[in-house]
Amino acid sequence: MTGFSFDFTGKTVFVMGGTSGINLGIAHGFARAGAAVAVASRKPEKVQAAVAELATHGGAVEGYQCDVRDVAQVRAAFEAAAKALGPIDVLISGAAGNFPAPALGISPNGFRTVVDIDLIGTFHVMREAHPHLRKPGAAIVNISAPQAFQAMELQVHVCAAKAGVDMITRVLAQEWGPEGIRINSLVPGPIAGTEGMARLAPTPEANAMVERSVPLRRQGSPEDVARVALFLASDAASYVSGVVLPVDGGWSAGGVPQLTQSWGHEPG
Repeated sequence: MTGFSFDFTGKTVFVMGGTSGINLGIAHGFARAGAAVAVASRKPEKVQAAVAELATHGGAVEGYQCDVRDVAQVRAAFEAAAKALGPIDVLISGAAGNFPAPALGISPNGFRTVVDIDLIGTFHVMREAHPHLRKPGAAIVNISAPQAFQAMELQVHVCAAKAGVDMITRVLAQEWGPEGIRINSLVPGPIAGTEGMARLAPTPEANAMVERSVPLRRQGSPEDVARVALFLASDAASYVSGVVLPVDGGWSAGGVPQLTQSWGHEPG
């Protein structure tokens, strides 16, 4: 992150879902800034690979297998991280699931799965982290999505779930603010090289359409998102809470394009 200076030496950061994509990029950002970092996700092989990557920055790193749909697993991960690294100064909650499907084509189980991961999983993460957060002083960043406020075809499940995530952010910013805990949502736009973009813009034509629709005329990078996550968690944002912040090159300001044709589906 050349040209940017954040110092999280002596801080403990927990990144839920931090073993791939945007979330792993955020974990790298905090590790480079000197933090002790814990990551957790569902697949143990991804956890092991992420821990090995993050350890190259020289700080303490812990990894845990955890499915956010299972509250007992979430609780165990936070208890282990707090025991190994101490109170949690920064929590990044980024576990998510997505696939394109029309409302009349998605199964009840498919809809429920995304809601369970994105929405109920976020609630599990927030609730189970709370006993281990530094009070006062902790910062939480929920990783949301443009679907929270922009209707998109083939995304009814994600739109419903992520809108709920942003309301969790706003409600708990009110409830936990008196304890000195700040909570914000960060909303990545099109981020190159991520699984999300591979699913939502799977062809060169779709990628080109997305880039034309971004006022800055490019897709973002995981580092673009990581810089904002570090800012929101830093003392520079000590009076910022309850905010839903797009990091998307102005994409959502002009209305997100519908990608129905690039997905090869018609609306349900």
